[in-house]
Amino acid sequence: MEAVILEEQPTTGIVKVNGRDYMPDAKGNLVPVEAIKPADKLEDETVRKIIGHARGLSAQIGRFKQHTFDDLGDFEALLAQEYGAAKGGAKGNKTFMTFDGLMKVQVQVQDYIDFGPQLQIAKGLVDECLNEWSADSRPEIRAIVTRAFNTDKAGQINRAEIFMLLRLDIEDERWKRAMDAIRDAMRVVGSKTYVRCYERGSIEHNWQAVTIDLAKA
Repeated sequence: MEAVILEEQPTTGIVKVNGRDYMPDAKGNLVPVEAIKPADKLEDETVRKIIGHARGLSAQIGRFKQHTFDDLGDFEALLAQEYGAAKGGAKGNKTFMTFDGLMKVQVQVQDYIDFGPQLQIAKGLVDECLNEWSADSRPEIRAIVTRAFNTDKAGQINRAEIFMLLRLDIEDERWKRAMDAIRDAMRVVGSKTYVRCYERGSIEHNWQAVTIDLAKA
């Protein structure tokens, strides 16, 4: 029985079997390269080329992020050593700037907020208010309330609309208790740190982001 010799070439997607070239299809079947349509082979080559560049760029961005935090951490360690205090504002938000004021790096910490069972109490109180106000309640308030307590496809509450409810200036005591319940329901379940870079041509110019996000490049 003839021995089967497999040689894989992951960068091209080609598998050699006893010296012949094959490519696995989406079901895992080995298809002779000569039987594959030229358009399909060209599409395969194009995607592999793009993914190859994307992998390299992703690794480079990862190294850039790590170097950035290392450099800023080293700088802050020097500040702490010299002044006995760390640079930063609330929640760790910080801005680092060049001496000429034309380049800056911002470090921002974003909290992820979830809501506890108090939110259902708040919804009940808000519903009581709306039902009693009936025709006297403005339609835009009803719309905000509806959007705020409706969940999306992932079952998530609309946080932006919840925060908009908190900004409404309504004197009804039940409404105030509802807003207190919403605040009590808020809990930070995690956070993520972002680094954003900006530059400008002169002090009079607006800041322009140094784009790293592929979708915004």
